[in-house]
Amino acid sequence: MQGSTAATLFDAVSTPGGSISAADTGWMLVATALVLLMTPALAFFYGGLVRSKNVLNTMMMCLASLGAVGIAWVVVGYSLAFAPGNGWIGSGAHLFLNGVGLEAKGSIPHILYMAYQGTFAIITAALISGAIVERMRFGPYLAFITLWSLIVYAPVAHWVWGGGWLARLGALDFAGGTVVHVNAGVGALVAAVLLGERKDYGRQAFLPHSVPFVLLGASLLWFGWFGFNAGSALGANASAALAFVTTLLAPMATLVVWMLLDLARTGKATAVGAATGIVVGLVAITPAAGFISPMSAIAVGALATIPSYYAIQWRSRTRFDDSLDVLSAHGVGGATGALLTGVFAARAWGGTDGLLSGNPGQLARQAAAVFATAIYSAAGTYALLKAVDLMARMRAGKREEGVGMDVPQHGEEAYTSGEGAILVMADRAPAVDPPTREAR
Repeated sequence: MQGSTAATLFDAVSTPGGSISAADTGWMLVATALVLLMTPALAFFYGGLVRSKNVLNTMMMCLASLGAVGIAWVVVGYSLAFAPGNGWIGSGAHLFLNGVGLEAKGSIPHILYMAYQGTFAIITAALISGAIVERMRFGPYLAFITLWSLIVYAPVAHWVWGGGWLARLGALDFAGGTVVHVNAGVGALVAAVLLGERKDYGRQAFLPHSVPFVLLGASLLWFGWFGFNAGSALGANASAALAFVTTLLAPMATLVVWMLLDLARTGKATAVGAATGIVVGLVAITPAAGFISPMSAIAVGALATIPSYYAIQWRSRTRFDDSLDVLSAHGVGGATGALLTGVFAARAWGGTDGLLSGNPGQLARQAAAVFATAIYSAAGTYALLKAVDLMARMRAGKREEGVGMDVPQHGEEAYTSGEGAILVMADRAPAVDPPTREAR
């Protein structure tokens, strides 16, 4: 769909009676699998960053989204996001996949389009978990991300990709800078503030338990992101090729600048910093992937490094316990990428002309999309968390935090030490006060 804007992309997939392309269908089957892989990849990335006593719980908070959010999407979410509706939300026309079958949606089967979009909903909700790991009880968390995917994510997806008011305004978001990353980043901010800081935060160093896990997760995320961005062209076409190349280049630039900033600040280029830089580059190029030139992608990756890098440095000096820096990497990175889309977008590369092509109004439209998404996500996340907390206590107890979330929430340990079995047995005999240990 080379030359498409957000509005014409919507028109292309909304027109009934099209013919199914075998090439487009084949590519979109692969792209859907690639995006699905991103959720387990995120589990490794997040899991490596936490302490060993919390790694299973952290990874489960990602993997659980595959089930909870995935089923919610099929039953309700897809209809709210992509069924015909008004400027704010879709109708109930596709509830329980009513009217979603083998007919063409653009040039691919409708059910494949639904499945592809569902993988976006799944990972967006899972992203939020990085801000609240090591302290949120698992049951309330499941309820929260399921409701969030329906009440917060689906309407914003409709605004941008379902023919809603931001699409009509002309805001550009090729693969989810606002829908996915600003949305999840602001949701993470609200969740972290409401839950409060972890036990011993600021008094004890919370070090990553497995940096190789972090590097593995970042590498798999980059691999899956080719489906995330190039798949958003919705076919095997020139727009997909452009998005593939820009997704290759932007994180390269971010990685280089991040390592240089680390070297200048501390004299050492850390592996965790490198992995974080890759993710920030991927986030920043997401809204622009099919709208800018390859050289502009390098500029976007380089420029996006600076606000996210220094946002992480700022956060580390505050009492704001966004455990894995979801706001800095995804919220700030997504907003930066969305705004830079308004700077570098060019009609010659498939988008609407941006600031550098003589159209400053596009930057204003991008800013409006970022602002509207942030406000709605903040309000919706706050209301949902308050409602969930009324039904079931969200915050784990101090004892649970002290021994780690793995055994109290899942009855398992990632690395068997024998203490986990003692704790499980103690839970079955509440009259005995089980031993605890300090955080590793």
